[in-house]
Amino acid sequence: MTDIEIPYAEDRRGWYRFFEVLPGSLSWFMLLLPFILSWINVTMASVFILVYLLLFFVRSIGVNIRAFQGYNTMELHKKLPWLEMLSELEIGKVADPTGDDIKKRPTWHLENILRLSVKPSVLPPKDIIHVVMIATYNETRQVVEPTIQSVIDSEYDMDKVILVLAYEERGGPEIEAQSEALVAQYRSTFKHAMAVKHPSDTPREIRGKGGNITFAARLVQQYLEQQSIDPIRVIVTTLDSDNRPHPKYLAALSYIYAIYPDPEHISVQPISVYNNNIWDAPAPMRVIATGNTFFNIVLSLRPHMLRNFSAHAQGMKSLIETDFWSVRTIVEDGHQFWRSYFRFDGNYRVLPLYVPIYQDAVLANGYVKTLKAQFIQLRRWTYGASDIAYVITRGYFMPNKVPKFDLMTKVARLIEGHVTWAVGPLISLYAGFVPALVHRNGYTSYAANELPIIVSHIQTIALIGLSASLFVCFKTLPPRPARYKRHRSLFVVLQWVYLPVTTIVYNSFAALNSQTRLMFGKYLDKFDVTEKAVKTASGKTISRDTKE
Repeated sequence: MTDIEIPYAEDRRGWYRFFEVLPGSLSWFMLLLPFILSWINVTMASVFILVYLLLFFVRSIGVNIRAFQGYNTMELHKKLPWLEMLSELEIGKVADPTGDDIKKRPTWHLENILRLSVKPSVLPPKDIIHVVMIATYNETRQVVEPTIQSVIDSEYDMDKVILVLAYEERGGPEIEAQSEALVAQYRSTFKHAMAVKHPSDTPREIRGKGGNITFAARLVQQYLEQQSIDPIRVIVTTLDSDNRPHPKYLAALSYIYAIYPDPEHISVQPISVYNNNIWDAPAPMRVIATGNTFFNIVLSLRPHMLRNFSAHAQGMKSLIETDFWSVRTIVEDGHQFWRSYFRFDGNYRVLPLYVPIYQDAVLANGYVKTLKAQFIQLRRWTYGASDIAYVITRGYFMPNKVPKFDLMTKVARLIEGHVTWAVGPLISLYAGFVPALVHRNGYTSYAANELPIIVSHIQTIALIGLSASLFVCFKTLPPRPARYKRHRSLFVVLQWVYLPVTTIVYNSFAALNSQTRLMFGKYLDKFDVTEKAVKTASGKTISRDTKE
């Protein structure tokens, strides 16, 4: 398939508009369904609600189990000697096959060595070059520089790393001067470094990250051509300005590309852990950040559900084939999966990388600003519902070679995921009380009267699942900064009283906002950058609005 672009707003008609309306229509219908069924038949309504909540409860049990498994897997991979394992792939054996080394290596590593001895890697580790692209808009040096430093601190040879600082002209002359100064300061550390200014108000581009990193990637392509570097050797990692890779990230990423037999048709998704500034963020934002970390850990164990999200990696050759990222949507990360999926006729997948990239919890300069910024961020994430119309129309209304059964399962998961995101918490909150309140005979119906009690018991048992969230919260917490006293740790426990509120106000309402916008064609046509503030050791908050 050659046409992989999302249509412009004015070109979205007919079936495309129908499928844009679909997720919001399903979500609102699901929210009204308990009321509708209660008017028709109170027993039928009670049974429906009970079955829905039981399914929701059973799924939550599975999610909690996977959270423990995912955390243990992540911790194991953080401890692996990835550089040594890369060398062993090169030489075709464990460095010390008679000693302790072979006992410390995972079984899958030994199997990879054996497999590559029969069929050598398409991309030998020694040939791999990394491009680390940091997208920035108007963030302060206090945000951007630690990200660059985290790349430098990687357990990897920086002579094989190209740094790209992709900044926006809209950020103003101060951001241009800051970006150029940072690249000048750190250029000698890397194989190559460049600061790339994305022109403002580029025609037919949405104001978003996609246009910025696509513009920068095209200049990287020119550099590779000048240096006669085959793009198949190059892996591009895109980072936001606050994303800090784990020291072993680059080596672990190299390992995946070195062992995979078809590196052109994959991208790699590390685990996003939102804890850079977790001690500084307000309590509601800490709950949401931990929840996001929890979700990403769980998702890493479900490769069939993985999509490009936030910080991710994809081969340069693959990016060239897809003409890089879309410049027409604010959700360029998740949308990149679908672009690649259709471009390669379904021969494309996202592989998990169980090594984290650390990111910021939402923190702006002021409590109210922070609350607003959090909602805007989640609204942008939930706007991924816009991909539903794109996927269905590309998959079923345009010529393509994508396997239809595989597409069907992906579409079903895509729709179900966004609808559940919007309605799951709300239905769990109110549905149990609807039959008794709405139906004229509700108070005399045994099913309707017993339903709230049953639902209450289910919700009480479900609270046990909170232990998984608490486990992830405390295990991923960085050391408490010296500026905070010990009682701050107590607040990290007490903060979980916010969970019902944050789940509904930020997750459900944000998803409903995005889906309702799509229903009425009120598209999000610009990327609302999440303000990134930092706190100094003295407790002072520094943001783009800070006056020195």
